[in-house]
Amino acid sequence: MGAFEDPYKDFGRLGSEIFRAIRLVVDTGIHAKAWSEEQFNTYVRENSSLPGGKIASEIRRYYVMPGQATSYKIGMLKILELQEKARVELGDKFDIRAFHDTVLGGGALPLSILERVVDNWIASQKD
Repeated sequence: MGAFEDPYKDFGRLGSEIFRAIRLVVDTGIHAKAWSEEQFNTYVRENSSLPGGKIASEIRRYYVMPGQATSYKIGMLKILELQEKARVELGDKFDIRAFHDTVLGGGALPLSILERVVDNWIASQKD
């Protein structure tokens, strides 16, 4: 699609990936390692350019929603896996916009159901 051909856009994408990785670490740190708020704050401050006020809101977010960062990443990886599967199976018939419509069209779904929805969409595109 050429979305990241511009180095500045790619830099932004990489910054977002780093922040998602930081979220995985702190989500685990808080809920599996019993990190204090100060440990969370220190880790985020040392590994990102997030301002202090934003760090405070992130701390609250991860205390009240355990596993959010992990589930987000698992969902992201599954969607990328399904996209690649559709690309391979459909070849030139693959349409990224139609794939996105299929993934988003059913709203929030368990990943096993989403996989069935995408499999059905792939089959319908082959006809």
